[in-house]
Amino acid sequence: MTTQLKVSLKLLLPLLAAVLAISPLAVDMYLPAMPALAEHLNTPMSMIQNSLSVYLLGYALGLILFGPMADKYSRRKLVILGIGGFVICSLLLPMVSNIEQFLTVRFMQAFISSAATVVVPGAVREYYGKDTAKGLSYVSMIMMLAPMVAPGIGSVLLLTHSWQLIFYVLAAYSFIVLLLVMKYLPDAGSIASVGAEKKTIKVKVQLSFIHRYKIVLGNVEARLDIITSMMISLAFFAYITAIPYVYLKVFAVSEYSFSLLFALNIFALMIAHFTNTRFVVHKGSRTMLRCGLSLAVFAATALALVNVLQLPLVYTVVAIFPLMGSISLIAVNSDALILTKFPEHSGTVTAVIGTLRWGIGALAGPILAFFYDGSAKPFALLMLFAVLVVLCCQLIVWFNNKSKSTKINSAL
Repeated sequence: MTTQLKVSLKLLLPLLAAVLAISPLAVDMYLPAMPALAEHLNTPMSMIQNSLSVYLLGYALGLILFGPMADKYSRRKLVILGIGGFVICSLLLPMVSNIEQFLTVRFMQAFISSAATVVVPGAVREYYGKDTAKGLSYVSMIMMLAPMVAPGIGSVLLLTHSWQLIFYVLAAYSFIVLLLVMKYLPDAGSIASVGAEKKTIKVKVQLSFIHRYKIVLGNVEARLDIITSMMISLAFFAYITAIPYVYLKVFAVSEYSFSLLFALNIFALMIAHFTNTRFVVHKGSRTMLRCGLSLAVFAATALALVNVLQLPLVYTVVAIFPLMGSISLIAVNSDALILTKFPEHSGTVTAVIGTLRWGIGALAGPILAFFYDGSAKPFALLMLFAVLVVLCCQLIVWFNNKSKSTKINSAL
């Protein structure tokens, strides 16, 4: 039993990263195949682009259901349920014959997969305790390999066979992860027992879904950090939604060049996560978040300017690189700050964060479509807007904390 536990913990971070990677693979791997999908299903390209928003919506709704369940039931069983459902839907997608069927199965695929990914942040928090941001950064850094290589893999599969092969490969990957989960993933109690604080959280109060959400959303500082996480997600999904069009159509790069440019920006995310793991323990999540936000304001402003002025591709590439890195710093540290406030409700917290994050991510497509003008300006301006909202939230947090500190000092 002891040996099994040690093996499980040794593989825990890569395994959790592999579970989290399922959704990025599902989102990014089929991006190069969008034109081929539109042609095969005899539908406009805009409908295929909307399939991304449908996926994000399904994922967000799934989190609403499965998040509180992760605080109440076996997390291991939820992971098995989520990945098993994802495998089935991935096998069904190549068999669709029209866009309606494709969108329906994609929604189901996202909805059920959320049962697996919703447990990951809570498991990391229980294992790392006060160093949750460091643990999340490690998991995210490993997981980022998936979106880095996903468009390239999708391009190769598309060129060698067809778009259907992309979803068969997704099914194969998720099935392998499912087997590893069944063999190595311990339940939350086993993880917590060997955590830094050597404590197992025993509180399993039978609370209603609504009451769990009230506890999380009733904290003022947590609400501001949740809005921060939500808006930075809008910036990220604005990038994910628009970047195939921006690179392939506006700047007319090849599919191979698109894969390289996409991978470059994922590399920026990985660098940021690696930096965070080095400094967050000593500096704290709030400080690292503010460092990322400072960089984001500068980079998002630069991206907006170069696209308003319609400068060549290289300027957009140079501006996006630090912006993507700063987005990852803000996201991982805001999540860590929220999770550490509610140790007994990590599943609900993850559901709140994920629902709002993926829900607003689903709005990125319609917003960009509404402001579509044939250029890269809408996505650049949307990213800048999201970053400025984050800036406002964190300024409020700073003023509130400063006010509390002043009152305490005055009382003393």
